[in-house]
Amino acid sequence: MSDEEDSSRAPSPAPEADIAVVVVNYNAGAALAACVRSIHESSGDAVVDAVIVDNASTDGSADDAVTAWPQTRVIRNSSNLGFAAAVNVGIRATTAPYVFLLNPDAEIVGGTLAGLVKVAADHPRAGAVGVLTKNVDGSVYPSARRFPTMIEALGHAFLVPFWLDNPFTRRYTMAGWDRRSEREVDWASGSSMLLRRDALDEVGLFDEGYWMYVEDLDICTRMRRCGWTVRFSPVLEVAHEVGSVTSGKRRYTLQHSMSVYRYFVKFRSPGWMSALRPAAWLVLRARAALVSWKRGDA
Repeated sequence: MSDEEDSSRAPSPAPEADIAVVVVNYNAGAALAACVRSIHESSGDAVVDAVIVDNASTDGSADDAVTAWPQTRVIRNSSNLGFAAAVNVGIRATTAPYVFLLNPDAEIVGGTLAGLVKVAADHPRAGAVGVLTKNVDGSVYPSARRFPTMIEALGHAFLVPFWLDNPFTRRYTMAGWDRRSEREVDWASGSSMLLRRDALDEVGLFDEGYWMYVEDLDICTRMRRCGWTVRFSPVLEVAHEVGSVTSGKRRYTLQHSMSVYRYFVKFRSPGWMSALRPAAWLVLRARAALVSWKRGDA
């Protein structure tokens, strides 16, 4: 256990839990209590082990959530470990056969966690299951996507800040699919993702070299390379205020580029293609500067 985490402050997990829900929190405010409420109210007939992993928040949000929902466990980190490392803290602190990740600014608004567990049980090689995610305005967020080609990745990266419906982004996000049907996908967003513990035991936990962003793409890539599948199911619906904590901050835009570069080095530039790494880094830095300028990041 890292010196920066202290799981001894949280009660032991319930051994009979069907599913653990891990919420990584950093100053999410009142949204966290609403998130936790939705977890407990959407359990269905599943036994849920709800865990907040708090990354040294200073706004009292974890305390408020637990006061309202005292059956929720809290693990308090002494510093902000980032998303991937904090998720791993939560996974290690639980024993349920399934772990559902949910962002603190998201709420379950349809379906039940029991129904989601059934989907995973019906597909025993599904290492991860993404769910229907909607923005606060009711529009569908493309939480399940395909692996982009290099051209699609470049086109999406540079055009989407100015042209949301560009053809590269449409192909990458599978824009022609209404998300009403269940299907296999390449990867799913970690903002609302079910993980099978058996798959994690085989491929490992999240790569903590990603402080934030792309860790979900990474783990889905590793699962698929080990013969596991990634599915999408609309059986559970989540409303998510995407980017509510990180939007408008230059350091997060740069962090995204750093994470994309890490993924590129790990999975997309073997052998002779490693010569492209310096150019890739320059392109990603240029993209970060462009996005920060467009958004007016502070």
